Amino acid sequence: MDYSVASWRRAGVLMLGAGLVVVLALTASGCASGAGAAATTAGKPDMVTDSDEPDARKRARIRLELAVGYYEQGQTAIALDELKLSLAADPNYGEAFNLRGLIYMRLNDYALAQDSFQRAIALNASDSNAQHNYGWLQCQREQYAQADQLFAQALANPFYGERAKTFMARGLCQVRANQLDEGERSLTRSYELDAGNPITGYNLAKLLFRRSEFVRAQFYVRRLNNSELANAESLWLGVKIERRVGNQDAMRQLAAQLKKRFPQSKEALAYEREAFDE
Repeated sequence: MDYSVASWRRAGVLMLGAGLVVVLALTASGCASGAGAAATTAGKPDMVTDSDEPDARKRARIRLELAVGYYEQGQTAIALDELKLSLAADPNYGEAFNLRGLIYMRLNDYALAQDSFQRAIALNASDSNAQHNYGWLQCQREQYAQADQLFAQALANPFYGERAKTFMARGLCQVRANQLDEGERSLTRSYELDAGNPITGYNLAKLLFRRSEFVRAQFYVRRLNNSELANAESLWLGVKIERRVGNQDAMRQLAAQLKKRFPQSKEALAYEREAFDE
């Protein structure tokens, strides 16, 4: 398994508009993988206070806010019902289509997810959130060239505020496509913009470990494991890296943490088997 976002305290892969950041729980096996869904949000849509807001858009926005709440609670059917009401009030509400795409991704209905993201982008060609999400959808479908183009379009927007997450998603997708040089560049850029994202730090360290750049990998995984965001996967990666650089003391310390904090994890069991090369 590549990583489990559910075990991290903060991270992000998919985005909603209006300040919403949606966490997607990703699982991977090697470079080609599927994606599971477990989402939370970092905030509610920005409230529009302009008294000139059209009544139709106001009704649509309120329904979207309700849909987001249900989506966060995992009540996707009710969220979709609220989105239908939102789009009935304002058929040109791109953010509603973006959320609809995320919901259909959670339901593994990629055709309807694609339709939703395409509609969001058709309504607003500079919607970097929708371009990012559509790019991640294409990555799940192993349409790597199309995914990379969509990530590039999102990043081309000079007003886009979530560049770190898009560089992260782009790097993960490039690694899946076995484009390791490009993946390293994207993950490094994401790390430069947001060194606190554990998914970026972990996957950058893992990629460098894979490329036998153990000292560089050590830098990133140590920073992660010295924070409150360490988990079983990062500790196990740290164990393997310290073993490679010949630091037995650090290796034993990390192993002790792994066994104490995550005794039933597959990583702890792998350490007991001395399965360092699996």
